Amino acid sequence: MFDFEYQLKILPDKPGVYIMKNSLGEVLYVGKAKILKNRVRQYFQSSKNHSEKVKAMVSHVAEFEYIVTDSEMEALILECNLIKKYKPKYNILLKDDKHYPFIKVTTNEEFPRVFVTRSMAKDGNRYFGPYTDVSAVYETIELIQKIFPIRNCKLTIKEDGIKYRPCLNYQMKLCTGPCAGYISKEDYKKLIDDIIDLLSGKNSKIVQQLKSEMSIAAEELKFEKAAAARDKMLAVEKIAEKQKIFLGHFEDEDFINMYGDEKDTCMQIFFFREGKLIGREHFILEDTAGFKNSEVVSQFIKSFYGGTAHIPKSVYVPEIEDEELLEEWLCIKRGSKVELKIPKKGEKKRLLDLVEKNAKLTLEQFKSKILRDKEIHKVALTELADLLNLDYIPHRIESYDISNIQGMDSVGSMIVFEDGRAKNSDYRRFKINTVKGANDYESMKEILTRRFNRGLSEVKSIQERNFKLSEGKFHVFPEIIMMDGGKGQVNVALDVLRELNINIPVCGMVKDDNHKTRGLIFNNEELIIPSSSNVMQLITRMQDEVHRFAITYHRTLRDKRILHSILDDIPNIGDKRRKELLKKFKGIDNIKNATYEELIETPSIDKRTAISIIEFFKSHK
Repeated sequence: MFDFEYQLKILPDKPGVYIMKNSLGEVLYVGKAKILKNRVRQYFQSSKNHSEKVKAMVSHVAEFEYIVTDSEMEALILECNLIKKYKPKYNILLKDDKHYPFIKVTTNEEFPRVFVTRSMAKDGNRYFGPYTDVSAVYETIELIQKIFPIRNCKLTIKEDGIKYRPCLNYQMKLCTGPCAGYISKEDYKKLIDDIIDLLSGKNSKIVQQLKSEMSIAAEELKFEKAAAARDKMLAVEKIAEKQKIFLGHFEDEDFINMYGDEKDTCMQIFFFREGKLIGREHFILEDTAGFKNSEVVSQFIKSFYGGTAHIPKSVYVPEIEDEELLEEWLCIKRGSKVELKIPKKGEKKRLLDLVEKNAKLTLEQFKSKILRDKEIHKVALTELADLLNLDYIPHRIESYDISNIQGMDSVGSMIVFEDGRAKNSDYRRFKINTVKGANDYESMKEILTRRFNRGLSEVKSIQERNFKLSEGKFHVFPEIIMMDGGKGQVNVALDVLRELNINIPVCGMVKDDNHKTRGLIFNNEELIIPSSSNVMQLITRMQDEVHRFAITYHRTLRDKRILHSILDDIPNIGDKRRKELLKKFKGIDNIKNATYEELIETPSIDKRTAISIIEFFKSHK
């Protein structure tokens, strides 16, 4: 039994992190403290000043742990890492953590490339972004490649190095052929400088140059050339149009504001790069009632910049807790000075107010959509309960499918819907171990037996405190099982459940001759459901999803098998070298087309092995 009185008495008066847990050992809350003794004691003293959320959390606390650190900064870093690890119920969590795309210009190469990346490093290259509209980023790259004939291959090209035969892009005039020595490093650099200017918003010089080209070509009656210059000019203007707001200076800044109702909060962030608005993003933080606005902003800063690749020079916020500490932490992460600013008037304050208006509008739209979706899902689940004569509305439904081609790479999939929505984090996939050939019934029996045996084992371990609830993958059981098939698949599932003494209703999702879902098999009876009903739309979504998930895993295994069998045939390639090649080149075609220099740059690949790979692919064309 945890002795609260004694543990509170021996708390140290040092900085650190505290971890609140429930009776099952599940982490409920992670917090940092300048002085652990003072901060932790506050939770267990008079509750009259506590918010409802804190009261609810404390009522479930069965024990706590703490970790002493040398400084408050160390405590902040440790708190961020532990929140990411445990995702505690009572912390403010940034659930839709994203890695935004950047446009990378490889200026550390003699003949640079331009492409999209989701990681940023201090490697001497130029990065533009982050961008929130992924499709717009790829459209920009496509436009750049139309305007500027630069290379997009991965060859290591040096002006005085190996020369290659130019590829099809050169023949199509989409590349100037630096690999073959058809353009000097200086002339190629001019193209890259123009691209950097364009991405930086300095497009007037390029537009003027293209206008001049178009006029000269028209005067010389070279109409095709004039049309090409016109198309390039329109593409440049299209890229420039994406930057709607200009601040009048050339700094990197983020503007963060929020709007909350009685339950949730929407955080809105505007990204300015070199003075131009390049994108915006929002995050819905659930169950923030009881938290002060300054605390919500502080938690958001830690979550967002703890995971994003780029931290700007200035971050504007309406209010914040631990301002100096967070500023110091951001400086460490960026590697140079970062300022947290709270504007009170002027242009920055007006812009921050605009961000708040956007946050309010976004939250209202989000709540409206959630309510609408919840109502549709509730109607569908109610219809399903009525259809199956259940005395409850099902909360969790699991669906299963098998995928193989003539018995090869046979796999099973399990998908989960909760309250009518897909719960991707609970999806599971199974590689069939005991069944040879294409036997769907025996394969289904194997995966269901494994799934529910593992679930029963986890439940027992959790009850005996030998297993943490948060580590379980199968301990939550469904209220309905949906099989992707008819009576045969349903009977297999029922047999497995009977053997394990588990009582869960089982349905089969059946399709007509046109491969469209037509109804359910339940209790050996086919239930025909109107195609326009909410419940039919839910069933169809589940069937499509479980099929997609199974097919995707099957293809992954099949591709790995094919790929590995080819690499296994190459002399001097063992398991370690095969993994290194796949990690570096991502696919067989890239390995096949790699140069000698690129191959020997791969860890564990020596000169003899590189020659062996090249010779192998030459003789196996």
